[in-house]
Amino acid sequence: MAEAILQNIDKLEAARTEANSIPLAQLDPSQGELFLEDVSYPYFERLRAEAPVHFCPESEFGPYWSVTRYEDIKYVDTNHELFSSEGGITLTDEDEEFPLPMFIAMDPPKHDQQRKVVSPVVGPRTLAALEPIIPERVCTILDSLPVDEEFDWVDRVSIELTTQMLATLFDFPWEDRRKLTRWSDVATADEFSGIVESEEARRAELLECLEYFMGLWHERAAAKEPGNDLISMLAHGEATANMEPQEYLGNLILLIVGGNDTTRNSLSGGLLALNQFPEEMAKLRDNPELIPNMVSEIIRWQTPLAHMRRIATQDTELGGQQIKKGDKVIMWYVSGNRDPEVFDEPDRFLIDRENARKHIAFGFGLHRCMGNRVAEMQIRIAWEEILKRFSKIEVVGEPVRIRSSFVKGYAQLPVVVSR
Repeated sequence: MAEAILQNIDKLEAARTEANSIPLAQLDPSQGELFLEDVSYPYFERLRAEAPVHFCPESEFGPYWSVTRYEDIKYVDTNHELFSSEGGITLTDEDEEFPLPMFIAMDPPKHDQQRKVVSPVVGPRTLAALEPIIPERVCTILDSLPVDEEFDWVDRVSIELTTQMLATLFDFPWEDRRKLTRWSDVATADEFSGIVESEEARRAELLECLEYFMGLWHERAAAKEPGNDLISMLAHGEATANMEPQEYLGNLILLIVGGNDTTRNSLSGGLLALNQFPEEMAKLRDNPELIPNMVSEIIRWQTPLAHMRRIATQDTELGGQQIKKGDKVIMWYVSGNRDPEVFDEPDRFLIDRENARKHIAFGFGLHRCMGNRVAEMQIRIAWEEILKRFSKIEVVGEPVRIRSSFVKGYAQLPVVVSR
């Protein structure tokens, strides 16, 4: 691992040289390759220092503004009257031929009405019910892992745990739970990701998702006593019971991706961080009471969703820049979580960081991630059980990352554990 760390340092230095050599007006941090190779940070370093609110006139996604400092991101995220979520939450423009309305991409009052319907599934009562279930699931997964033999942590642990939790929240047929993983991957994929061959293939798979869930919808809607699962809540909720199929699909994708990617990639990213910073692993073993704080630091360090998008509703000024009505504004959470004005030594992974909970990976304001407590609980319990079982847990090769400037995640992570 030490050799890999040195190689990564060299790679980042080369990326820093490259980022500093590009004319500022041409700097485009949205390129998927920057995230695939894990070299996006030098680009954001330069933008925070020289142009914290920066206009990119040409990109794969068209022109857009980058907001890269913590406080500016917070301002945009909490000012929904100036910066609207309508039309989509990612750099990619909404497909007019295949629209997928979802409440995260809506403004009040409709956003509030639909969110209120499903928020009880991650409320205090559900959290209390999940507290004994998650350790049982985690233990079963960890006890099934091969010892002293290489395996893929992403598939065997990160995906399996989050998929089981999603299946529980949806009351989804257990034997088909990996369909949720696939649909989550497809929902955020493009033709360059290697996940789908074309946009047509992506649409076809998402329509399969809709067909499957329509069957569950009709079944739950007919029940005299509504269940406590997400589908029952949508089917019986006053603000959601009469949704059109595309809006149902849009909200399903939101809930599947939201329930999958944050936890899944934080479980993988946390293990990678502890291997890249072995002194933190030693600190953790000496003091397991640091786990809750470490969970926040993992989420800050990983930032599993790199950005969210808004649209300016009127001409406005931000950071000395004139933003026009209709302009696309990207809040780079991945940059705000490395802002040195907020986090000392932001590129270091420190499990006892005093202000780790100040991270912005879950967003701010009315669009703040509603499932953040479930995500934190899963990661916390996973690490509590990992420490009980394994004397050593080692990343033995380079991770395979995802080519995406939205989902900052992993496709593979080779690991060996020892008891």
